Amino acid sequence: MNFTRQLLVLPDRDVAEEASEELSARWPDLGHLEIVRDSLAGEDDAEDAQWLLVLEAPEDTGWTPERLAALDTFAAELDGWREEE
Repeated sequence: MNFTRQLLVLPDRDVAEEASEELSARWPDLGHLEIVRDSLAGEDDAEDAQWLLVLEAPEDTGWTPERLAALDTFAAELDGWREEE
């Protein structure tokens, strides 16, 4: 079991909001999902920002390998990726 925080790095806010809604419906045990704007180093333009969807580990199970693989696939379908924090 893995109890670290997961970040889905997504291309824009609309995608992050849609991802949040879909993941909340798919896995209610994730609780509140936080959306955060992450500016790229040295960039001031809003177009040069990434959007992070912050996912805390489910209390009962943590991150199972199956769920992490599903998150990887989900993020890739949205032109994003997953990182552990």
